[in-house]
Amino acid sequence: MFRLMGPSDLAAMEQLWTAQWDEPAQAARRAVLQFAGQENAYVAAEGDAVQAMVLAVPVTLQGRRGCYLCGLCARDTALAAGLVDYACDQQSRQGAVFFAAAPGAGQAAFYIARGFQRAFGLRCLTREVRRNLWSQAEFDAVTAKRLCELRRQYCPDCVELDAARMSVVLGDLYSRGVTIVSNAHGYGLYFRKDDTLFFIELMADDDRAAEVLMEAAREKESVVERAVITVGEAQPLFLGEGSRQEYGMIRFVGAPFDVSGSYMRLMLEN
Repeated sequence: MFRLMGPSDLAAMEQLWTAQWDEPAQAARRAVLQFAGQENAYVAAEGDAVQAMVLAVPVTLQGRRGCYLCGLCARDTALAAGLVDYACDQQSRQGAVFFAAAPGAGQAAFYIARGFQRAFGLRCLTREVRRNLWSQAEFDAVTAKRLCELRRQYCPDCVELDAARMSVVLGDLYSRGVTIVSNAHGYGLYFRKDDTLFFIELMADDDRAAEVLMEAAREKESVVERAVITVGEAQPLFLGEGSRQEYGMIRFVGAPFDVSGSYMRLMLEN
């Protein structure tokens, strides 16, 4: 039977999550209760035993209401397929006109069979970062609410979470060591590994403004030589540079709409 989760299902959902993703139960609890909300968490149950789960997190794109599907865990593929279809049907009845997902390795075929198509491509490029003591920025001063505002400013055609759910994403990123660099002309989120900055999101007025942010990050981190940058495929920064990477997928309810220039990133991706 497919249905919304109940409070008594949480422990079984945590077990499914930890078995599939090798993450602690608290990660599952945070994803279910804070990122999705109990009213957006679906399970497949046989008797009292939860056999599959998926989260349908509210998002918007181009002013349209949709859901981001994540946290799919199942004991077999047939249950997973049925549960995804059920969740999409229930959410479409409540007004969702699209469903987005960020499939992991080897999962694309499953989502294509469920009516999804590729979208939200990314570009990955590497640039040397010069030393510049005059490049100024602040670090970790951007709140989740402010980040949502900045994304609307720099990338209005973006799959958007609300501030409360973005706070959950930022908490997860900070637990993994992310740093946010920002100034009046843009912002970036990066991880440092050895002498390289890995920017998972970078938004700025123009290429030079982006370079200033990277230079400020280099001064903070001291021994950095280069930056590996991920941007939206259609994002104007360093346009034409880098190699394409697949990232997200979309399923439309009713008539499709143009998402060729749309962007999705910074989502809980399990």
